[in-house]
Amino acid sequence: MMLVVLALLIWISMWVLNVRLATGENANTRTAGLLVPAIFGLTILVVWELLVRGLDVPLVILPAPSHVLATFFSELPTLWLDLQQTFLKGAMSGYIIGCGAAFLTAILVDRYDFLKRGLLPVGNFVAALPIVGTAPILVMWFGFDWQSKAAVVVVMVFFPMLVNTVAGLQETTAMQRDLMRTYGAGYWPSLTKLRLPAAMPFIFNGLKISTTLALIGAIVAEFFGSPTMGMGFRISTSVGQLALDMVWAEIVVAALAGSAFYGVVALVEKSVTFWHPSQRK
Repeated sequence: MMLVVLALLIWISMWVLNVRLATGENANTRTAGLLVPAIFGLTILVVWELLVRGLDVPLVILPAPSHVLATFFSELPTLWLDLQQTFLKGAMSGYIIGCGAAFLTAILVDRYDFLKRGLLPVGNFVAALPIVGTAPILVMWFGFDWQSKAAVVVVMVFFPMLVNTVAGLQETTAMQRDLMRTYGAGYWPSLTKLRLPAAMPFIFNGLKISTTLALIGAIVAEFFGSPTMGMGFRISTSVGQLALDMVWAEIVVAALAGSAFYGVVALVEKSVTFWHPSQRK
């Protein structure tokens, strides 16, 4: 029980430290902004390690972080192949195709009002369909390789991106649009010089939402059929083999890839929408 007591003491002490950092004089500094989440994350890992070892939790229930880390480094070649199959091929290709198609469709919807009345309700219906229902169908249509996973990702990211882009294109005020008309600007000059720049925060909001949806869609789609590689395939087979350390290693890879993907999109957003109030410190 000493490890359990130690875990509780570490949790309380780190909680007090984080509260002081988050509410102290330097709470708004960049250092405090980095330290608070870092301390919180490390505390969770340390407490997890101590509790699992102190309570003798079986490996098939919950492996210790050290065990997961050892599996992560010992299985790096396998994890890299799974990352290539799921993220680089399935998720990224579906993300690019889905978001690109949604962007172009949003411009058409904005240009032609009958598409807005006809397409958006259908989009809301399709977006509400459960992935566990659509994924098996798309796998049967497009085969068991990454193409079917990309198709699932396209379906998942298309309508969130479409809705956000359409909403962004309506963001400009009537006065701004009237001013463009007084300059003699038609639809396309107004779109490129006024409405698209104003829509960028909404567009990037759709892009950021789609980063997480893309990876989730590709992983879940692999549960319904895939070649002998991929994160979803590895998770499903490892669960059947009671190799929970490998499952958690795949979860770590997915978390790192998803966080990096989201971070890259957020950095691009910051450089493009530097003028927006949300980017000001």
